[in-house]
Amino acid sequence: MPSVAAYAPIEPRLDRDAFSISDLSAEFGVTARALRFYEDEGLISPERRGTARIYSHRDRARLAWILRGKRVGFSLGEIRELLDLYDIGDGRRAQRSATIARCRDRIAMLAAQKHDIDAAIAELSQFIALLEPQLDHPKD
Repeated sequence: MPSVAAYAPIEPRLDRDAFSISDLSAEFGVTARALRFYEDEGLISPERRGTARIYSHRDRARLAWILRGKRVGFSLGEIRELLDLYDIGDGRRAQRSATIARCRDRIAMLAAQKHDIDAAIAELSQFIALLEPQLDHPKD
């Protein structure tokens, strides 16, 4: 049986200048294929040394943004727009403002979905309450 240490999260070595595809795959729990996909989509841009991909701190930070954005339901297009705002040279002000606005929009959408789900659960519960007594006392 593996030890508890085998399940501990991998600590990134941020004192390094570069990361391999296996470093980032292990740290973020994604496949090398996913990293190559994000590269193909232009979301990260590792340096190439022969056939090896070398990821910078910038690539690592962008990957963290990508994965967080995906977890909360942003599309890759939305993530790309937010990432691209980093480079406009305003101290990330536009990026932060746009991210806050997108997050608020997402919260509103999720709250509406939650309301709809709660209403559907209530309706189904009422339907069950109506039908269950008929199992014990059929009127056939």
